[in-house]
Amino acid sequence: MKQGIHPAYHQVLFFDVSSGFKMLTGSTKSSNEKMEWEDGNSYPVIRVDTSSASHPFYTGKQRNTDKGGRVDRFNQRIQQKK
Repeated sequence: MKQGIHPAYHQVLFFDVSSGFKMLTGSTKSSNEKMEWEDGNSYPVIRVDTSSASHPFYTGKQRNTDKGGRVDRFNQRIQQKK
């Protein structure tokens, strides 16, 4: 590998704001905000909206109800006309 052309790779704490789930992993992203991890060290924190702890695919739960898409609205209009 050439020196000086790759971004710095370091440990970062990803924090899911909706569920409070934390995950320590390596990343090239960085942040000025720091948070303490289970090992007692402080790491840069990247806040995320969704993770495996809060995503409906992984949890099996829908958090917000949807009014429906275009097809549902079309079907409702057709049913009203009948």
